[in-house]
Amino acid sequence: MRNCEIVGWGTSLPDRITRFGDEVRYRIAADVSHLDMLVDAAERALANAGIAADEIDLVLGASAAGVQPIPCTAALVLERLTLTGHAAAFDVNSTCTSFITAVDVASRYLDTGDAETVLIVSGDVGSRFLNPAQRESYELFSDAGAAMVLRRSARPATGVIASAQRTWPAYAHDTEIRGGLSRSPAQAYADADPADYLFDMDGRRALLAMMRVLPDFFADFHDRSGIAYDDVALWVPHQASAALGPMLDRLGIPADRRIDEVTGFGNMVSASVPFMLARALDVGRVGRDDTIVLCGTAAGLTANVLALRL
Repeated sequence: MRNCEIVGWGTSLPDRITRFGDEVRYRIAADVSHLDMLVDAAERALANAGIAADEIDLVLGASAAGVQPIPCTAALVLERLTLTGHAAAFDVNSTCTSFITAVDVASRYLDTGDAETVLIVSGDVGSRFLNPAQRESYELFSDAGAAMVLRRSARPATGVIASAQRTWPAYAHDTEIRGGLSRSPAQAYADADPADYLFDMDGRRALLAMMRVLPDFFADFHDRSGIAYDDVALWVPHQASAALGPMLDRLGIPADRRIDEVTGFGNMVSASVPFMLARALDVGRVGRDDTIVLCGTAAGLTANVLALRL
């Protein structure tokens, strides 16, 4: 077990709501920036933890698409929080499951004593990359930010019990944004295909790929970790799409011990897992000594699963 505990959390959700039938989606206002949303969540998390920004040892940016190519999003968030302090800042990116990867990374810094306090900031403004011509994705995504503060814990048997991450590169191009960095830099935009700068998803192929690889991935994780389904108080999956429920059924995850809020919130990209975890903590659905599982799939095709004892 890697020693750490969540001591504070915060979220940021746009006021503007878009409805597609029964589906509710949140879209950021034109005068609000991606960075504004991330900083708002971070400030709420620090206040919730009772920790000043200068106490942070490490800031991990965990967004699918950063604020700008250079510097890292974590550094831009840190600049808005404090101009002093001693924190290091860098980004980790496994797209939609970036928060889970960041918790994995943070737990290693905390367990070894290389850091005492880590701030993880996740969130995306997917609405600014969507292609209206692709109805499936255009009606799926919401904008949101979420942040968590993790610290070394004085309580034994608290922290990351086990984690696993794997990528199946045969499906690397099922979900992508091709333009914007070295493959198609800004100066080449005039001659580039504008669609390369918008989100592109082959939803059917991505779903079939997940159905093919996830059962064995989860079975292997539970076998290696020794964690039985009955040990888990709550599964917090990435809210990928309306197919989430059937996929969780296929994996044998009980309906009363999992979160499925796709209808009410949509796919919040990297904010999805920490946002739903924060909601569960806020209402007391989980608490101290509970074992939870953070999990999901992301572009790549990547899958993550992490068991955490609160």
